[in-house]
Amino acid sequence: MSKLWGGRFTKSAEEWVDEFGASISFDQELVLEDIQGSLAHVAMLKKSSILPGEDADLITSGLLTLQEKAKKGELTFKVEMEDIHLNLESMLISEIGPVGGKLHTGRSRNDQVATDMHLYLRNQTDDVLGLIAALQTALLEQAESHVETLIPGYTHLQRAQPISFAHHVMAYFWMLQRDKERFTESLKRINVSPLGAGALAGTTFPIDRAYSAELLGFDAIYENSLDAVSDRDFVLEFLSNSSTLMMHLSRFSEEIILWSSQEFQFIELDDAFSTGSSIMPQKKNPDMAELIRGKTGRVYGNLTGLLTVLKGLPLAYNKDMQEDKEGIFDTVKTVIGSLKIFEGMISTMKVNAHVMEKATKNDFSNATELADYLAAKGMPFREAHEVVGKLVLSCVNQGCYLADLTLEQFKEASDLFNEDIYQALNPYEAVKRRNSAGGTGFEQVKLAIQKGKELVK
Repeated sequence: MSKLWGGRFTKSAEEWVDEFGASISFDQELVLEDIQGSLAHVAMLKKSSILPGEDADLITSGLLTLQEKAKKGELTFKVEMEDIHLNLESMLISEIGPVGGKLHTGRSRNDQVATDMHLYLRNQTDDVLGLIAALQTALLEQAESHVETLIPGYTHLQRAQPISFAHHVMAYFWMLQRDKERFTESLKRINVSPLGAGALAGTTFPIDRAYSAELLGFDAIYENSLDAVSDRDFVLEFLSNSSTLMMHLSRFSEEIILWSSQEFQFIELDDAFSTGSSIMPQKKNPDMAELIRGKTGRVYGNLTGLLTVLKGLPLAYNKDMQEDKEGIFDTVKTVIGSLKIFEGMISTMKVNAHVMEKATKNDFSNATELADYLAAKGMPFREAHEVVGKLVLSCVNQGCYLADLTLEQFKEASDLFNEDIYQALNPYEAVKRRNSAGGTGFEQVKLAIQKGKELVK
């Protein structure tokens, strides 16, 4: 079968060469976007009187037929037609005759594929935003149920201070909120039309780029035809935003993996998001969390890969840019799958509140409360820090905790200690009192949850 661009050539490539250069094995993912762009293009050609009305109508009818077949999975793509654009153009000609060849008037595959990618990422970004909001809702529900559930807070993976479990969960809510803002902001750059830029220099036909952009729901057109066909910044931005999102999910996955271990027992994952062992009957593995943690690397790789492809490219379009697609398709699939899994894990997760609370009592995470207690009574904090440090060392040597010390032992360290020290050492009271803005105090956490609900709305 001769190429649609083969007029200048006297020799055909061997089959294996065609297969190496073809992108149809993966860019068929863009079939509906490509047809959508073509429908807008032919409508513009008709409006601008570049094509006779009857030809434009026949092409539109043929495209709508292909659209229906595509939705039903009835289209068969051929490697010798290289890509989604030539495959569909060949199908259109077969469907309505030679007039189908007029569809390509005033455009190039260069602006066509760029248009497809803009349409594709606009749709996928909307889906990702919806899934982030669903995960945020699951976090809010867990948080609302556990405002007064205590958990050890950690730094350096060492127990630091007791906090509200809801406060811990809400930290991820705000990470996801920033992710949502980044994806939303990126829509400004995604929702721009390259259609009509041609191969690189525009066209001699009196096209109306603003009209085709309007039909496709774009907010603006590219102001420079070279930039229009060579820009993949919007793809990089999606990959970058996805990498940050996956990093957040990976960090949370790590905590879920730790919390569900025998050593912690803070949570139990639902069976639907766990797996067993082929040899050890007792095992319940947090495999979905581990997979998300692992898949983060492939998203990073897709970003790095495209950055590397683009770094040395001269203007305008180069065949290297075909390498933008497999990475973005893989990233979209990975991000959407990870968000769906995570929402399920969080919404069905069982929180072992009593285990968490017990953990806050058998440690020295209330040491800061002692230092604050002394500082509130006038002792310089640095001096208070040393006094409490020596008390902790004394407890370590005696094999006890701060709450086990007698009032006399406290007074030996400082006359500022009184009977109320035991209330200050209570983890519940320690968390309750931390009501500075954004803190773990119960009232602050309730305010944060309410703000979160408003944002998700």
